[in-house]
Amino acid sequence: MQKTFLPQTVLSRSTAAAVWFSRVAARSLLAMTVVFGAFAPAVHAAPASASLPNFVDIVEKVEKGVVNIRTTSTITANQGFPGGRDPFEMFRKFFGPDFQVPGMPNTPERGKTPSEPEERTVPRGVGSGFFISNDGSILTNNHVIAGASEIFVTTIDGREYKAKVVGADERTDVALIKIDESNTPALQIGSAKNLRKGEWVLAIGSPFGLDSTVTAGIISAIGRETGDYLPFIQTDVAVNPGNSGGPLLDLEGKVIGINSQIVSRSGGFMGISLAIPIDEAMEVVDQLRKEGKVTRGRIGVQISEVSKDIALASGLDKDEGAMVSRVMPDSPAQKAGVMPGDIILSFNGRKIERWSDLPRIVGQTRPGTEATVVVWRKGKKVDLKIKVDELPSTQVASAEPEATPASGQSVMGITVVDLSEKDRSALGVEGGVRVTEVSGSGASAGLLPGDIILTVGNTDVKGAKQFVKLVNEAGKDKPIGLLVQRDGQTQWFLLRPKKS
Repeated sequence: MQKTFLPQTVLSRSTAAAVWFSRVAARSLLAMTVVFGAFAPAVHAAPASASLPNFVDIVEKVEKGVVNIRTTSTITANQGFPGGRDPFEMFRKFFGPDFQVPGMPNTPERGKTPSEPEERTVPRGVGSGFFISNDGSILTNNHVIAGASEIFVTTIDGREYKAKVVGADERTDVALIKIDESNTPALQIGSAKNLRKGEWVLAIGSPFGLDSTVTAGIISAIGRETGDYLPFIQTDVAVNPGNSGGPLLDLEGKVIGINSQIVSRSGGFMGISLAIPIDEAMEVVDQLRKEGKVTRGRIGVQISEVSKDIALASGLDKDEGAMVSRVMPDSPAQKAGVMPGDIILSFNGRKIERWSDLPRIVGQTRPGTEATVVVWRKGKKVDLKIKVDELPSTQVASAEPEATPASGQSVMGITVVDLSEKDRSALGVEGGVRVTEVSGSGASAGLLPGDIILTVGNTDVKGAKQFVKLVNEAGKDKPIGLLVQRDGQTQWFLLRPKKS
């Protein structure tokens, strides 16, 4: 048997074993290639890399339509004193207006009063905006121009213009300003209605005054609620102070939002940016162009979220709609028959998915419109006709209830007393009982002394004895829904019997 040696090579046992293994592996691989043929190369093929978007063409297309906005304010200052204030003002109040400090050049001469205040113009802030039409109209944030005495707009080619305010809306943080120029490069308006998480977007603006800065990222969330009037588009696009009012763009170069807010602990970018959906903003713009202000509808209710417990307590199949916690006196809702505890499911044919949908839908409805409201009440749907009023600037204060001395009735850890006629009038209710003591199941449900229980399930409460009877009849093996008024607000509580 002939042996094979590697010429001019001395091998250790471990090295020889490694060589033998590599030869066997090579023969096996050759055999697999012969047997499987075309399948063999696929084992070594590298996966194709996903192509990233090229933002260059988009930026070249839209950059000229984005502007830098700087504002100034006028302040009042006294002449002749550092910082604009007389450092001896307190002494003059005590010793008289002719108080004199010898050798002080900034002190007025004896017998003369300090000079009259003068006005000074100082820088106020910077922001961004973009042209929405060829007549010089610019869309930006209200907070960029609010309180400014003068507004200056600078285009990408360095030209500066003085702008005037066409109209602004504080609730949506949208403002429309205009410069005296024609043939301005307007950006194309898109839509935020069909956006999806993960889509590429980019922003152009003036962070920290650095004009025409481009940043890119993806959509992180849609319909982000922050307690403001509008739902926001959340992105991870780098947005900083000065970006406010600039456009958020899709890969077609269309505006889908206005960069408005950042969520930050430091004041700088931390990966969470919020933009106003352009569809909502353009509805505001239409009114600002026509009337210079935004007129909103109002029906006169205070609402809260419909949680799973509230849905279960009220008999709804799912947690949707807006829970009416209070009906304002002499409001369109009261006149239409809306009651505390109602759950508004739709307004004028538009479904209320979340409680925050209602103020937006009502606000978009023109005052004077007669709308149909579908409410969930006592286990069934009720249709109501309501005439929408104009949203006022002030709110109606709630009435304070008067305490009622009475003997209490107790059930499941809840002690209640009857309400007097004066109590009912002050509270704006027709029935109900007041909670005086809470323990056991009542405390676990979240009830508090002073709460007014209006219904047990779908039955109105008329008095303390009836309340005890209703709770006992509801059974002790399933949760019981209680409609409760607290501090003028109405909400549902779920009373769960204690298990023995």
